[in-house]
Amino acid sequence: MIILGIETSCDETSVAVIKNDLLAANLISSQYFHKNYGGVVPELSSRAHLQIINPLVKSALEKSSIQLDDIDIISATAGPGLIGALLVGLTYAKGLSLSLNKKFVAVNHIEGHIFSGFLMKEKPEFPFICLVVSGGHTLLLLVKSFTEIYKLGSTVDDAAGEAFDKVSKLIGLGYPGGPKIQKAAEKGDPNRINFPIAELKEPYNFSFSGLKTAVLRYVQQQGGIQKIDEQHIFDIAASFQSAVIKALIQKLKKAIGNFDVKSVSIVGGVAANSLLKEKAEQLSSKYNLKLVIPSLEFCGDNAAMIAFRAKTLFENGITHDLNYKPYPSLDENSFLSL
Repeated sequence: MIILGIETSCDETSVAVIKNDLLAANLISSQYFHKNYGGVVPELSSRAHLQIINPLVKSALEKSSIQLDDIDIISATAGPGLIGALLVGLTYAKGLSLSLNKKFVAVNHIEGHIFSGFLMKEKPEFPFICLVVSGGHTLLLLVKSFTEIYKLGSTVDDAAGEAFDKVSKLIGLGYPGGPKIQKAAEKGDPNRINFPIAELKEPYNFSFSGLKTAVLRYVQQQGGIQKIDEQHIFDIAASFQSAVIKALIQKLKKAIGNFDVKSVSIVGGVAANSLLKEKAEQLSSKYNLKLVIPSLEFCGDNAAMIAFRAKTLFENGITHDLNYKPYPSLDENSFLSL
């Protein structure tokens, strides 16, 4: 079975091919120009997807040594994401499906992340706790099988990735925030500033808006960013990063203690954070659980995870017709089982 996966939910255009259960190609074209604007510009993102998607599909086919007619299943991200960006990949996939008379599978972008650990040599074991920390989403989930996903908690405001981006911009480090704050934090003192961690009634929910505001107030108290020297910036970055990771690990620890699971998986762009990896390794070791964090290639948005998720859906008898509509918000289309 050969599966073509297409991902265009935000600022990466990606095309992947899974051939006889092996990943034959996973090409990613990143839109680095957004850093000039301090964040993703939706219209520019859509136009960039339009320009690159066809040549990227051709390159993926060449790398996989297959022809279009060899494909059995065509899949694409249907949401959540930027509506214009989603439409590019979804419409392209539908067109291929119609013209080639092939099965079509629409994939929830978050479900793609959830199962991205299965692209690794060491795979998660069911049931597992999954912490999703992507740019726009922070979720804690209990995953019992490929068709049983239960939401334990989510962010009530900013996602962890959004908080990284906003604070990075606030302290003059720029966009994208995750890698820039991590780099600055390596030179800083995480104990210099005691930024708050939100305490919520719901045991597994997250909140990062107050932390972001606390950084803003701290910078204002220092007289503004212009009055803060470089080392002080490093210390702010380190202290902020420490607070975010503590919040994530606290909730993860609570879930591990309350559910009988065999493994833990941390997925999404923020999963690439070295401090989060370090603390997660310590936690999983303490509870004698397997920890699976995808490699950098599969942490960010990529089509390999979309193709793999399409494979598991198809194997469970799920395909979609060509009237399937994109959904920009996670709230508008729930997980397969939530």
